[in-house]
Amino acid sequence: MRNITLGRTGAEVSAISLGTWSYGGANKSGKLPVGWAGQTDNDSTAALKRAWERGINHWDTADVYGNGRSEQVIGSMWGSIPRKDIFIATKVGWDRGYKKHWYNIDVMRQNMERSLINLKTDCVDLMYLHHCNFGENEEYFNDAIEVIQKFKGEGKTRFIGLSDWSSKKIMQFIERCDPDVVQPLRNVMDDTYESSGLKNYVDNHNLGICFFSPIKHGLLTGKYTKPTQFEDGDFRSHEKAFSDMEFLQKMLDNKAKLDERFSDHLSPVIHGVVNALFSDSPTGCALLGQRNVDQVEAAAALGDLLSNEDSDWVKSLYQTN
Repeated sequence: MRNITLGRTGAEVSAISLGTWSYGGANKSGKLPVGWAGQTDNDSTAALKRAWERGINHWDTADVYGNGRSEQVIGSMWGSIPRKDIFIATKVGWDRGYKKHWYNIDVMRQNMERSLINLKTDCVDLMYLHHCNFGENEEYFNDAIEVIQKFKGEGKTRFIGLSDWSSKKIMQFIERCDPDVVQPLRNVMDDTYESSGLKNYVDNHNLGICFFSPIKHGLLTGKYTKPTQFEDGDFRSHEKAFSDMEFLQKMLDNKAKLDERFSDHLSPVIHGVVNALFSDSPTGCALLGQRNVDQVEAAAALGDLLSNEDSDWVKSLYQTN
């Protein structure tokens, strides 16, 4: 596994990070499904152990994943894996608890302390603000920054991050937040990393960068051959693309092309789709969900830098206009 230096943090982490959203299992926020169904703790712990063995040392979780279950699974590993070997990132912001807004300072503080308990650590390596919804008039922004900065000052997180599904939203707050690491949505189909100005800002300020959803919840792999329904509490149940046969057929067509071009690779499709993201960001990392040992093995074969020619070719397959 290729390692990178995560920007100004100076931390050496694997280019492929392990995402543990699924480790929380099926879950709802009110009536909205926000989890992943069908995950067992045995699969999760086996995946974590194999990831450590394969050099995937950057693990990403959040307080809201299974209401702490994902964090607890990670925290259960320190009997067999040295805590110092793992760079742990968690997040705060999507669990609003008993308050009206996600970034209420009381709930934030409560959840941040709970994360330390769940993860069985005195300090996480990185704590993200999970999104950039700071109120209609940004009225929750200053409090959110103050709380997480105090947490860092107390030695309970080494670094601070900022995440969102929109690179444009991150850009609205990045200067005032001054995060050590940013985590935007980025894949070969959904990519505003450069056009939003975020790439330029990250490069100029030596920030760490970690892309989430690099395979678009599995859709870009072409493994879905027909419209799929998911269990209650699985967020994929409200993702329209999973029931769009025209879209799924396009992914199948792309899979065939990737299989042919990268036939000498263990996992030709994700080799192309994930590694294409590094062509303009060789010091970035990609956050990839790994639900079991087989998925860890596939992920461990990634992280290489494609040639510009191969990267441009892959991206051209997924252009929507």
